[in-house]
Amino acid sequence: MSVTDASADALRRGLAPAPADATLVGVVRDPDPGFRRLVDTNVPELAPPAPVLADAREVAAEFRMAGMCAEGAHNAAWDDVGVLERYRDRLDDDPAARTALDGLRERVRAGESLVIVDTVGPNRRSHRVVLAERLACTERGR
Repeated sequence: MSVTDASADALRRGLAPAPADATLVGVVRDPDPGFRRLVDTNVPELAPPAPVLADAREVAAEFRMAGMCAEGAHNAAWDDVGVLERYRDRLDDDPAARTALDGLRERVRAGESLVIVDTVGPNRRSHRVVLAERLACTERGR
């Protein structure tokens, strides 16, 4: 059993090979058809809240206008608006997110290997890393 994370793009390009026995778990609110075909299941309850992402997009656009590259603007915006902290709060406070997270924890406890997948590129801040870390704690018995 293992818990890892990967971007959809990295999986498609073979840059983040998933273990053969792993279940690819998407964590995207509104996945496109290509993403749905890539993952085995999608759990939209574990996507960041739409208003949080909208805040980050707005700030990233400002950083881009100031001359930052797209990747740097994304990461700086996520830091600036506290996306990851707000996401952790969602995992703790939102009943639907807690239920969905508990379901994945049970799968990990049962020995299933999971790869947490989203559409954010591999060099950009992503909620999938936070989620994989939480599940890895389950894997280690915490």
